[in-house]
Amino acid sequence: MKKLAKRYAKSVELVEKGKEYGIKEALELVEKMPKPKFDETVELHVKLGVDSKHADQQVRGTVVLPNGTGKTQKVLVFAKGPKADEATKAGADYVGAEELIPKIQNDNWFDYDVVVATPDMMGVVGRLGKVLGPKGLMPNPKSGTVTMDVTKAINEIKSGKVEYRLDKTNIIHLGFGKVSFGTDKLMENYETIINAIIKAKPAAAKGQYIKSVAIATTMGPSIFIDQH
Repeated sequence: MKKLAKRYAKSVELVEKGKEYGIKEALELVEKMPKPKFDETVELHVKLGVDSKHADQQVRGTVVLPNGTGKTQKVLVFAKGPKADEATKAGADYVGAEELIPKIQNDNWFDYDVVVATPDMMGVVGRLGKVLGPKGLMPNPKSGTVTMDVTKAINEIKSGKVEYRLDKTNIIHLGFGKVSFGTDKLMENYETIINAIIKAKPAAAKGQYIKSVAIATTMGPSIFIDQH
């Protein structure tokens, strides 16, 4: 713990209080911070001037990061017959139907990062709503995870597709790469996400849309980004 606190304190010293950094400068700062023994994820936190309680102010979508996330996503596909075979061929980690329900409900089986389902399987998957919903794993047509084109869905997820969505406090949180990517690759990923979030601005949103943007590594302090 002492080591952790020491490293965090050193990282905090590098960040100027109250300053908003340009994204390049902020990512260069991340590279200078003391490193733990693992490759940290670089996270993005975007506070929006919308009210997620209103359906017409929801901000949600997906985007494929040009340099991936640095994490291999495990995909579970609910499908039957030829679509199940197609999912297996496309590289899904797990494929199944009704027989998976007790495994998920009773055995707390969550050894996957994304769940994809063909539309005809949503009746089955719906029974898992109470378990998958809170974990953000419920397939959704908006995020491209309820689809007949399982090959495309799996390929996109495996190549670095991420979903962004508002939480209850109107903040979007997501990882957009690893520290080892370096400034240029992280910058490309960052710009891809920010542009997608700007494009997703709801017509009902009034006033300032992007309130604040911060990046942070898994174990590091927040660095605020200048949006002007």
